[in-house]
Order: sequence, then structure tokens, then C-alpha cells
Amino acid sequence: MRGNGQILQPVTLRNTLTYILSSSSGQVTAGVLRGQRSRFQLFGDTMNTAARMENSGEPNRIQLSQVTADLLAEAGLASWIIPRSTKTSVKGKGEMQTYWVRKRNRSTTTKAADIESGLGTLDEEKETEENSETTEEGNNKIEGLNKTERLVEWNAEVLVSLLEQIVGSRGGVVNHIQNLSNAEKNTGHSGRTVLDEFIPVIPLKRFDTEQLERRQRTANVDIGQEAKQQLRDYVLTISEMYPDNAFHNFEHASHVTASVKKLLARIVNTDERNGLATSIPTDSVDLVDLAGHSYGITSDPLTQFTVVFSALIHDVDHPGVPNAQLVRERSRWAQIYKKSVAEQKSVDIAWDMLMSDEYAAIRACIYQTEDELRRFRQLVVNTVLATDIADKELQALRKARWEMAFQNVDSKSESLDDSIESEDRKATIVIEHLIQASDVSHTMQHWHLYKKWNQKFFMECYSAYKQGRADIDPSTNWYTGEIGFFDYYVIPLARKLGCCGVFGVSSHEYLNYAMANRDEWACEGEALVQKFLAKFKEENSHLPSLAPPTVSLKN
Repeated sequence: MRGNGQILQPVTLRNTLTYILSSSSGQVTAGVLRGQRSRFQLFGDTMNTAARMENSGEPNRIQLSQVTADLLAEAGLASWIIPRSTKTSVKGKGEMQTYWVRKRNRSTTTKAADIESGLGTLDEEKETEENSETTEEGNNKIEGLNKTERLVEWNAEVLVSLLEQIVGSRGGVVNHIQNLSNAEKNTGHSGRTVLDEFIPVIPLKRFDTEQLERRQRTANVDIGQEAKQQLRDYVLTISEMYPDNAFHNFEHASHVTASVKKLLARIVNTDERNGLATSIPTDSVDLVDLAGHSYGITSDPLTQFTVVFSALIHDVDHPGVPNAQLVRERSRWAQIYKKSVAEQKSVDIAWDMLMSDEYAAIRACIYQTEDELRRFRQLVVNTVLATDIADKELQALRKARWEMAFQNVDSKSESLDDSIESEDRKATIVIEHLIQASDVSHTMQHWHLYKKWNQKFFMECYSAYKQGRADIDPSTNWYTGEIGFFDYYVIPLARKLGCCGVFGVSSHEYLNYAMANRDEWACEGEALVQKFLAKFKEENSHLPSLAPPTVSLKN
């Protein structure tokens, strides 16, 4: 290549050559210009707009007009573009809103697998803390996308894939649901609280052979651009409704969602009827459709979608303090809900937003009948309420239902109706334990992830104490409290995952990590608490100092 009579070597090209590209879309006129340098050329207002936009371009960036940006968004590529912060002056056009095409580092990607790795799902290898942090930083190097925006894209992608499975289970049919408007208005607004709606056993959907044969594979299902864009907007709004807490924030919600998604994928086949309404020969059903069913959970895509959806919304607008503190403060929400305050508020906020007119296309994909609407609501209620692990009464009820569901029962003596109810009870409890394990999944993952999230939680609790929203300095009992949390909640919960018999090797992984982290914390926990405390004081030196703790670190 030559320039100004000089041969441009590769090093020169790499270091000095730049480009400025602009693009607009619309009608053009094409023709060949004759003469000594005959050439094909495009003419018209679209070409003029693109050419004049180059004056406001920047080196090595691609600038798009509003028309081009809209076309990309309609094609489902809205994540490719980012609006310029100010309008651009274009000759003959005045002030225009233009967009940049995002630059992407070749070594990075927004694929779900990469984001799940950054969130710390169980598939990761036992890498060192330093290497993991370097990888996470590298995965975030996507120009124009901060961490929250990346997580929004990932959550939306996960939920879209699950919606496609729901629509596929109906044979690809999505009809308008205006006939459900009254049912939608009444659902969740019957004068009862969310906790009042809780039921101990959720009847799950059973599919007969004909229904299974009508299913379409997700590769052949498209829920439409409108539903996809609405879903992304919904997830984005949800992310903005998570406060900037150190622990209970949108990243935590995404971490829980990733764990739920992983555990659902790990469920193994232990259901004799594979989610069918009646016992039938398995050779009469597409075995691909039946793969992985257990207690009816994986036979119904609506159930899977709802559990993941619930993980995403379960801490919306979290106040950064426990429910007991909200009750002591006699907050407005505590006076409404009395108990499970944060969880009930999250359900009401997320549900009311989903029921707004701007998300009608999403709802049409989720449910088409009043029965599906009721089941969706019930699953959301039970799943989110299960994340309240501090209420002793609720925990006692869960323990009693666990013993009833998983005690030794002679299945041969059960009638079909009793057997289905038994499976529904087991499915309900499995879902509750699935979300509970995911909510504290950092305790059952690699040590560096546990340490990272444990520090975040300490920072949140200590911040509440410094603000006068906690009576006890958490640094005085954090070390022993974590050991008790492992011994009396985390490790028993991990063992119950194994007793469910549906999670395969994942239950063993969770238990092994939990026990290893417990032992590691017993050795290093005291020193780490002091590091957490020093880090908080360093980052919050502007806060007033309280009296030093009078309780020793050890019992």
C-alpha cells in the first residue's frame, strides 16, 4: 500500500492509519459516472446525510444515524449501539441524535457462559483468586457497557430463551390476552398480602402425549422483537430499582439467577411419569422432550421461567437491613406486611410493573389462560417468599413439609391422585430449596467467591450499624456467626439438595464447597473480619466513629 509516495509498512499502518465511518439508511439512486475514471456511485439524501455526518465522527469509530439505529434495534441488535451523549450538528439537517457502534475487545464476549463464569457458577475450575479476578476484569472490557448493562443483557437473554420454551410448548402460538384483563387486575389485588397467598403445595402442569407432540423446538420459535425489547426494558428497569447496597444489589440478583439456571439444568430424571398426566409407555413420546423431568418441574417451561424470574426480582428495592429491623423501625412497609416485609414488597413492586400495558407482549408469552396466570402468580409468590430464611415460623413450616414429602412412602400403595399430589409437594419443596441454595450460593462455591460476597455482606451490615440501623456491631460476632450459619443452615441445606435426588453431582459439589469454606473460614475468618473492618473504615472515613466494641471476637 502506498501513501504520499511512501510505502506503508505494516507497523506504520497499525500505528498511524485510522478511519472515520458514518452510516445512514434510506432510499438512494445508483448510477455509473462516465469519463476517464468511470465508477459506480450512489446519490441522494441518504448518502448526503452519511457523508456530512463524517465531519462529527471520531477516529476508529462508526457513527450511525437515527434511522440506522432504529433498524438495528428492530433486528434485535439494540445492544450493538450506544447513543452519543449530545446531539450532533449536521449540515442541512440541523441537530441530529446519532449513535456509536460499540467496540468490542476480541478477547471478550457477552455470551452467557462468560457472564455465568464471572458470576461464579459451579462449573468454574479451582483457579486462584488472582487469575479469576483478572478474567472477570477482561470479560468486562466491552466499550460502552458497564457491569450492570452487561448483566441486564445476560438476564434478558436467559429469560428470552425460557420464554421461547414456553411458547414452543404451546406449539408456537401466542395470542392476544385482552380476555384476561379482568383476571390480571384481580390477581394480587384481592385485599390480601403476598404472604396470605402462600400455599404449601403448588399443582404443576401435567402434559399428555398429544400436547408433547405439538411442542416445537426452541430453534423454530421466535417470540418476536416486541416481546424481546419489552423483556429487556423490564430487566433494565428492575436493575434500576435495586439500590446501591454492598450486597443486596442487582449483581447479587444476577448471581442468584445464574445459580438457579445452573441447578435447573442439572436436574436429573427421577420422575417415573416424566411429568405426564397418566402413566404411558415412554416409546410413545418424544424422549428428547422428556429428558431431565423431575417431579414435573422440568416438564413445564412456565415453571422454569418463573423460578428464574423470581430469582431476578427477589430483592428488588431491598432496604439494606433485615426484616426485623424494618419492623422495629415501624416502617410503612412493615406496617402493611407485618412479616417477610422485604420479600412481599419485592413481589408487589415487580408484579405491578409487569402488569402495566407496556409489557403486554411479555405477558402473552408467559401465559395464555387464566389457569396459567394463576400458576405463574403462585410460583412467584412461593419462590420469593422462600428466600426469607430468618422467620422461624416459616422455617418450621418448611421443615414439617420436607419431612412429610421425603419420608419413606410406599408409592405402589398410592392412588394416582395421591401420587400426583405427593409429587407436587416434592416439586414445591425442591423449588424452595433450589432458590434458597442459590440465594446463598456464594457459601457453596470456591473460596475466593465466598470471601468476596462475605465481605460485601459485612460491608452492608456494618454500614447499617454505623447509620444507627442495627443495635450490635456486626464485627463483634461475624466470625462465630458465620461458623454457626454454615453448621446450622448452609451445610444442612446442601445435604437436603442431595436428599432431593434430583440435582445429580451438583448437590455433592455444593456440600463439598460448603464444608471446605467452613473449614477455611475457621482458620482465616478472624483475620478476615479485621481486614473487612479496616477496609470499611478506609472507604468510609467521613462517617462518624462510634464507641469501640466491647464484645471479644471469639466466644
